[in-house]
Order: sequence, then C-alpha cells, then structure tokens
Amino acid sequence: MDIGFIGLGKMGLNMALNVHEQGWPIIGFDVTKEARATAREQGLSVVDSLPELLKALNKRRVIFLSTPAGQITNQLVAELVEQLAPEDIIVDSGNSNFHDSVANAQFAKEKGIYFIDCGTSGGIKGARGGACLMVGGAPEAVKVLTPFFEDLACEQGYLYAGKSGAGHYLKMVHNGIEYVMMQAMGEGFNLLEAAEYDFALEKVADVWNHGSIIEARLMGLAKEVFAENPTLANLEGKVAANGEAKWMIEEALRLEMPVPTTALSLFTRNESMLANHFSNKVVASLRQGFGGHEVVKSQ
Repeated sequence: MDIGFIGLGKMGLNMALNVHEQGWPIIGFDVTKEARATAREQGLSVVDSLPELLKALNKRRVIFLSTPAGQITNQLVAELVEQLAPEDIIVDSGNSNFHDSVANAQFAKEKGIYFIDCGTSGGIKGARGGACLMVGGAPEAVKVLTPFFEDLACEQGYLYAGKSGAGHYLKMVHNGIEYVMMQAMGEGFNLLEAAEYDFALEKVADVWNHGSIIEARLMGLAKEVFAENPTLANLEGKVAANGEAKWMIEEALRLEMPVPTTALSLFTRNESMLANHFSNKVVASLRQGFGGHEVVKSQ
C-alpha cells in the first residue's frame, strides 16, 4: 500500500522519513519547490503536482496530510474528495478543529471516501523517531491503516480514540494541558531567576527531570534551552497561540465545564504579545525546542 504525503515541512517530512525508513512506500508532494528538493535530497520519492501524486499511487489510495489547519486543509480535502475514488482514505495529521474534521468526514463519506483525523504530538523529534498519535474515524478504515500508525508512533504511542473528530478532540485537550504545563514552568523559572540565590537553571531543570514528580519531556527541553542560552538573552517573551486552547475553552463553555487554568494560560500568551517577561521567554523557548516554532529575537 503506497502512502501519499502532502506537506513536506518540518513535521510532514520527518514523519515521511520515519515510515519510509521502516519500509513503507512513500510518495511525497509539497506546493513549494524548496520543500520538494529537500525531501528528494533525503531520499524520498517526490512528485511535482497533486495530479501526479494521485496518478502515482496504487489503488486503494491513501493520502496523508501534514498541512496548516483551517482553510488550507479544508480546501485540500474538498479538492481530494472530488478526485479520489470510493474506498480511498484521507488522513489529516494536523491540528485541525475537531468540528472541521467531523464535517470533512461527512463530506468524504458522501463520496464513499474515508476521512481519518489523526492528532499528532511529539514535535519534530517525535515525527522522526516515533510520534504520539490519537486517531478518530470509521473503524474499518482505521483498521486498514493500523500497522502504518503503529510504525509511525513510538512504542505504546498509538490510540484509536473513536468516531470521526475524536482524534482531533483529544489533540485539542492535549494542547490545552500543554499550555498549562509550560506556563507553570515559565512562572517557576521566572521566580528562580529573580531569587537571591544564584541558581544554575540548566542544572535545576536537569535534576528535576531525574526522579522528581515534575519529571517530563518539557523539563528535559528546559534543560537544553538553558544549556544553550542560560539567561535567554536576546529573546523576547512573546508566545503565540495556535488556537487549540481557545477551541478547548469554547468547548468547555459549551459543556459548562470549568477550565480556569487553561483559560489563564491562553490569556497570559495573549498578554505576552504586549509584554516581555522572563517567564514568557521560557515558554517561547520550550515551544521552539519541541516544535521548531519561531522565537522573536530582541532588536
């Protein structure tokens, strides 16, 4: 079974290389010439247009999307549905709103095509070495791709979550939790940086990441961040919000469930665009560490 990868950016390329090296036949496509060239240099089979990709894939075609959430992905899904055949499968591995995923699945179903929503976590390192996958969609389609998902994921890092939308719903909540964890870390290191003691923040993060209750991958990233830039010099503490926490808060309001710390974390990110606190520098650096997100350098 060939897998067509659309979107060969920092996540898509690394996921494609991950499964390619495990023996999966991958054919890639990206709208940018530079991304296609990079993928070819890495040893992937790459085509230069969407029609070429669809023609190159064996029946039953599987299209794996690693594209920006929202209008770009939704338009691409609509275009694919019109060109694919019944029983073909589309997988959206981006951070799409689960409402969009439910709508895309229904639209695809009307044409006899399967749409699977795949929440993906683990950042660039996870994409390359084994991601955490949360998958939603029709069980008969997911069953076909289970061996693929298990190879793409790290050990015990794959979950079939249920019907369409379930995978991206889980990723939404996951990202809300991530916001809270990073904000707590930012505030803690902010206090340490301001204290009368001369703490080596790299060493603090390292010891906390060995046997403590707050041991976590993010703490390991904090150690790496402080090793490279102990005072986070020349960085501005501006932390962008990609939308998932906002969606989580909106869903919590719909269900009348309290999520105050998630809301405060989002509000703090919004406020960070107007301020330059050390805690925000910590969070911005952590986001760059796990996801390659851009940090704003001081002028």
